[in-house]
Amino acid sequence: MSLQEPSPELDTGETPDGLDYDVLADLLGDHVLDREQHVNAEGFVVRPDEVETVLATLKREAGFDHCSCVTAQQYQDRYESIYHLKKYKDPTQELSVVVPTPSDAPLSQSASGVYETANWHEREAYDLVGIEYDDHPDQRRILLPETWQGHPLGLDYNQKKPQVVPLREHANPVEEKTKVPGESDTMFVNIGPHHPATHGVLHLKTVLDGEQVVDVDPDIGYLHRCEEQMCQQSTYRHQIMPYPDRWDYISAGILNEWAYARTAETMADIEVPEYAQILRTMSAEMCRIAAHLLAIGTFALDIYGDFTAIFMYAITDRERIQNLLEDLTGQRLMFNYLRLGGTAWDLPEPRDQYFEKVREFCSYIPERLEEYHNLLSSNELFQMRVMDTGILPPEEAKNYGCTGPVARGSGVDYDLRRDDPYGYYPELDFDIITDDGCDNFSRALVRLEEMRESAKIIEQCVDALEDYPEDEREIQANVPRTLKPEPDTEIYKAVEAAKGELGIYMRADGTDKPARFKIRSPAFSNLQSLEVMAEGEYVPDMIAALGSLDIVLGEVDR
Repeated sequence: MSLQEPSPELDTGETPDGLDYDVLADLLGDHVLDREQHVNAEGFVVRPDEVETVLATLKREAGFDHCSCVTAQQYQDRYESIYHLKKYKDPTQELSVVVPTPSDAPLSQSASGVYETANWHEREAYDLVGIEYDDHPDQRRILLPETWQGHPLGLDYNQKKPQVVPLREHANPVEEKTKVPGESDTMFVNIGPHHPATHGVLHLKTVLDGEQVVDVDPDIGYLHRCEEQMCQQSTYRHQIMPYPDRWDYISAGILNEWAYARTAETMADIEVPEYAQILRTMSAEMCRIAAHLLAIGTFALDIYGDFTAIFMYAITDRERIQNLLEDLTGQRLMFNYLRLGGTAWDLPEPRDQYFEKVREFCSYIPERLEEYHNLLSSNELFQMRVMDTGILPPEEAKNYGCTGPVARGSGVDYDLRRDDPYGYYPELDFDIITDDGCDNFSRALVRLEEMRESAKIIEQCVDALEDYPEDEREIQANVPRTLKPEPDTEIYKAVEAAKGELGIYMRADGTDKPARFKIRSPAFSNLQSLEVMAEGEYVPDMIAALGSLDIVLGEVDR
């Protein structure tokens, strides 16, 4: 049996509180050196040379088929990698696998043989923190140039040292990539990083055999701003919240803010008032619609250059939802609407007029979606370009850690709003949209139909807000002015953003700033799957596959 091949799942002896970690510890036996208690899950400490064995066992026999994130950090006496494991069928069943390595020899076994998504995550850990992974298939920097000196998130990194990045004359940094085993006559083509079809500063190192793609290597990092380090230099209570708007800076600001808010509130045991949860849920779904409209419009533009109809339809409708968000938050993109414990302020006055505008938009969406289906999904040219192209089988989607519409377009029924509920979602009636076509067409259909469900959610929130007693409209909990979680408190929490699972890991050191702040970007993991979707396809099909991923490089690079 291969390391990635599943077997009948172990009976973990679940209790009402979740997993029975003793059963998992018995399964791993002597591989477990120690056990830690993180806020969201237990952590099993294992040896750095037994990572693959431990993770393969947990995947095959305990059903942990989702490696949602890999966190790397440096302590005074060691380096540490943390593999955050979940189950696609139930993400509330979580386990952290903690891998310490000595300070003088930060070498750990790679997990990429078990979870393909660990490939990029471990490259980032090597790039920013300095941990090396034995037997990693591609141990290169991923966000910084190969000639960069030092690791920015390491404790001994000198931020004031000037960086000189030399360009070796006449050297081809991707020469090995131009040679594909078994292919005698291939051609190397650069696509991007300044090409409109790459949706930002993305560089695709592409190897062609004739007109077919035999290898594609997404080269990211052109927009890297070390957002994690900026959050580590900011206070929990006041200074971090403006940053999340800038990760996926196009439409998903409130969804991003909620990822941080949920993590910090859980860490600090802050209970958000129900009224504020309704406001959060309504505004988050507005952001989801705005993000999906942009995704659909730019996708049509990628496929057959439809600027006048679909793209402008989408942008026009997006303006309507942006107007509602502007009325609510005062901003059109960088909303900064959420606060720890609630929201910045209540609904705009007069409330009745705002409710009327929102209801009008919600009733407009279903009818408008029929036009989108007529113009887009029923369009023969569009169908020819996206049906049966960019195939991503469900097991591959899971192996790469795909989430959101990318995973649901491959039939993976996974949505944190339902599976790990938060906010006001448990009180609402909505459907999770999936499609088992596994192609570019399916991912577009999922986004279209998700907008219908988001409109249903928004309308139910308006019903709740209208009937809410005036004297109970609390928009914020009583949050201490300064938050200082206990030292070594660790947590990983996530929300269902427009592009998938947006998660945050934080570790406290007893001060008012996090000692480690790690962002799990859904677009980062989704983009890895491009090589599976593009292999054997033509170049236009690869561009369609990239468009169907709906990436934003600000979130990929952070």
